Amino acid sequence: MLELYGIQKYYNPGTVNEMCMFSDFNLVIPEKQFISIIGSNGSGKTSLLNIICGSIPIDEGKILLDGVNISKWEEFQRHRKIGRVFQNPALGSCPHLTILENMSLADNKGKAYNLRYGTNRKRLQDYRELLFQLRIGLEDKLDVKVGNLSGGQRQALSILMSTMTPIEFLILDEHTAALDPNTAETIMQLTDRIIKEKQITAIMVTHNLRYAVEYGNRLLMMHQGHIIIDKSGAEKEAVTVESLVGKFSEISIELGN
Repeated sequence: MLELYGIQKYYNPGTVNEMCMFSDFNLVIPEKQFISIIGSNGSGKTSLLNIICGSIPIDEGKILLDGVNISKWEEFQRHRKIGRVFQNPALGSCPHLTILENMSLADNKGKAYNLRYGTNRKRLQDYRELLFQLRIGLEDKLDVKVGNLSGGQRQALSILMSTMTPIEFLILDEHTAALDPNTAETIMQLTDRIIKEKQITAIMVTHNLRYAVEYGNRLLMMHQGHIIIDKSGAEKEAVTVESLVGKFSEISIELGN
């Protein structure tokens, strides 16, 4: 379970550009939930992910992971328990290394590297089997450099690598936004399958309202650092794309757009 209590976050404090992103923000995420988060630009979606992952510090409040206060943990410490897939496929892997080398690094996450060979060829068959499950033909390309793969192939590999070692949370930061429609559909289906098979708690930020409606079992809509819609279970299943578009229109009118 992930719990955020009393989160306060200011950007550019003490300057004319000071902005309060979160004030007394609270959120509880039980195990095995797959949450879709939507909202307009500047609503706090990505800031929330960055706070959870430790990419940016909080000014006040606390973050609990299974009852342990991780508020002061460094980003690398949190990543032992949290996997993250970014919007840019290039950020989830090392382009100048092969698929084998990338998977070996991911396989060693949270362990001591020491002075030994970086790749574990005893795991070759295991890696091939994992890649075969992606169903995109990478199982015979272990020696291909990742930089030579397509964006969709790199994103699929990033999802696989982020879940190779046991993690408690998977963070998906608009991970289909940079892909063409067909590839995005493939990646979403793959994402959903991995989350269900591994029973991972997942948080997905997306601008695709259909994905927010069709995938996951909880939906949050954020606006100006607040959660204005929180639907789960049957309530979430009843949400439609049209109703979300209507809410976005209300917000736009409120802001004078």
